[in-house]
Amino acid sequence: MRFEDCNPIGDKHYRILDFEGNVIREEDIPSFSDEELLYLYWTMLFSRTIDEKNISYQRQGRMLTYAPNIGQEATQVGSAYAMEKNDWLVPSYRELGAWLIKGVPLKNIFLYWYGNEWGSHMPEGVRVLPISVPIASQLQHATGIGMANNIKGEKNVVVTYVGDGGTSQGDFHEALNFAAVFKAPVVFIIQNNQYAISLPRKVQTASETLAQKAIAYGMPGILVDGNDIFAMYSATKEAIERAREGGGPTLIEAYTYRLGAHTTSDDPTKYREDEEVEKWKEKDPILRFKKYLKNKGILTEEWEENTKKELEKEVTSTFEEIENKSDTLIEDIFKYHYETMPPHLEEQLEDYKSFLEGGR
Repeated sequence: MRFEDCNPIGDKHYRILDFEGNVIREEDIPSFSDEELLYLYWTMLFSRTIDEKNISYQRQGRMLTYAPNIGQEATQVGSAYAMEKNDWLVPSYRELGAWLIKGVPLKNIFLYWYGNEWGSHMPEGVRVLPISVPIASQLQHATGIGMANNIKGEKNVVVTYVGDGGTSQGDFHEALNFAAVFKAPVVFIIQNNQYAISLPRKVQTASETLAQKAIAYGMPGILVDGNDIFAMYSATKEAIERAREGGGPTLIEAYTYRLGAHTTSDDPTKYREDEEVEKWKEKDPILRFKKYLKNKGILTEEWEENTKKELEKEVTSTFEEIENKSDTLIEDIFKYHYETMPPHLEEQLEDYKSFLEGGR
């Protein structure tokens, strides 16, 4: 019903909450318990806390380059919450909220951004692929897993993410085409945060929307208000259910905004105006969800204040543990690129060992 109501061509966003947290599509409100609603809000706060602390750590020289998620929490948390335990999450590098929902430990997140290879080693039962930095390359992996699920007769669905800039890569088009032809159970989510580093969305493509690209590949597409956690959950849930029943892939454009920098190596003031950022701050997904929860009498200031303190304490203690005990072994950089180390890496590893021996 949601996809039938919302044509991907045009600027009609699928939305359940308005900017003030009021319900505008009562029939589409998910039937969450109060505990679930607070858990979703807790996860959004957790993501925001991790981001703010990581930016601080990087500025202090205690962490490598980091990609913040600030402003995109509803897109990630809402969509990931629609997944089941055995569904696969195939991320790029800006899906912190989705990682948290899918059970990626905070320790792993810190290990990765700290430069330790073990950050990509997921616990047993956590079906999340490692972070993929090459733009849009993860979409091919997602389609491959979906096709494998069909061959094996499994009912698991794959949810994968890409930025608006990634839609200009050949990998994006190849993955969508294969997924549609072979009816792979994949949900493609474009996090349209308006900028591919410094390149704005308006010069990324001539298409009126990114969601309309679904039409060319013969799959459903929808433009969703990415700052509305309920809309993201509902649209993704419908797409996942269709995929699980053999209906093939779906393309979702989550219309959101990157409030911070592309990474901590980026200076967004060079390519966008502060006035634009301030307008989007008024649409902050956490603020919108908070208004809804307070209107319903579910959220109290005391609960939020205590939660923020607890989350900050957990983030701080976990990072300090990694910082004090997590030296990266150079050998690991060579060991985990391939199942069997190829000759050229064996040679480089031996050169490194010889260098160490010569320095003693």
